[in-house]
Amino acid sequence: MQQVDAIWSNARLAMMTGEDYGAVEDGLIAVRGDTIAWAGPRRDAPAFEPKQRYDAKGRWITPGLIDAHTHLVFGGDRAEEFALRLEGASYEEIARAGGGIKSTVAKTRAASENDLYRSAHRRLAQLIAEGVTTVEIKSGYGLEIETECRMLRVARRLGRDLPVTVKTSFLGAHALPPEYAGRSTDYIDLVTGPMLDAVTAEGLADAVDVFAETIAFSAEEAARVFEAARRRGLPVKLHADQLSDQGGAALAARFGALSAEHLEHSGEAGIAAMGKAGTVAMLLPGAYYFLRDKQQPPVDLMRKYQVLIAIATDCNPGSSPAVSLLLMMNMASTLFRMTPAETLAAVTRNAARALGLADRGMLAAGKRADFVLWDIAHPAELSYWIGAKPAHMIVQAGTAREV
Repeated sequence: MQQVDAIWSNARLAMMTGEDYGAVEDGLIAVRGDTIAWAGPRRDAPAFEPKQRYDAKGRWITPGLIDAHTHLVFGGDRAEEFALRLEGASYEEIARAGGGIKSTVAKTRAASENDLYRSAHRRLAQLIAEGVTTVEIKSGYGLEIETECRMLRVARRLGRDLPVTVKTSFLGAHALPPEYAGRSTDYIDLVTGPMLDAVTAEGLADAVDVFAETIAFSAEEAARVFEAARRRGLPVKLHADQLSDQGGAALAARFGALSAEHLEHSGEAGIAAMGKAGTVAMLLPGAYYFLRDKQQPPVDLMRKYQVLIAIATDCNPGSSPAVSLLLMMNMASTLFRMTPAETLAAVTRNAARALGLADRGMLAAGKRADFVLWDIAHPAELSYWIGAKPAHMIVQAGTAREV
């Protein structure tokens, strides 16, 4: 008789360990501490002696959802720019006129740590209520040492205070700040030197990100940041080919990036390179929808070259003010023609891969005990319903709570 802390029986499992959902109709999960001790068909389970028994009552259980690309920590909002775009202004035009990212930078620099924490806490709580158990949070609205570090400290604090794992990405190379206008080389010197030094000295970053685009930084400048990250032992990721094909997908692959984000304008050579490198394609349907983009990411090429696809909210004030990962799953299906099984994999096992986390994203022995019980009749409903809140119970690191 094996001693465990808890078992969930009378469950249907979407184990996400193979093709499709890896569905098990009469399943059981056993948890010891913060780890899954066993998961699979009830008839094959060893004898367990649990401290706590849960009857799932036929509910589906999936791995905890993972939102692997967010900008959750920021000051203010950009609702006024939303109105401008509805009147015909483009995202690029607003950015070049001093709006866009630079607008949020000014508001974020002016905000205290507690102000940033309170606003981000509200947004993160909404994601958690939907079944998100792991989230990535980027900096990038400070563009100076003090504010970049303040943003990342807030992200670390959120991970300590809320029932969610927070992974952080340093995005100092998000935009050129006003005080460095016309001096991008000098600013990259700051990012790759004193700024990265300050971030790593406090252990504030789990990865390093760059925005490579015509309104941001060149591929050569992104490569400099990646080389600096590599010297400090940090993995990299790239905002790539969102507005134009700048060769970002190939650059991300060349540096073995965990993921390349957006990718609407990536060409076949770049996608093929990602497939060889094992770089995850991070699709952000919220930004595609909100910016009314017409160029879809090349999902068929990603399938052809066996590139793993992840989906995230890209929660940010300018291009994706989204706090629902379930809605992003629906958008990925309706806008990008991804199947419900693909979208669930995109927010579980593939999203875990995009964060370099091998310990979650599937229901299997030895994986972290992060999973969700859903009031649904089939896993496809997670991509089907718009605005539904079907989570019944969330288990995070082995601790269960009803929603």
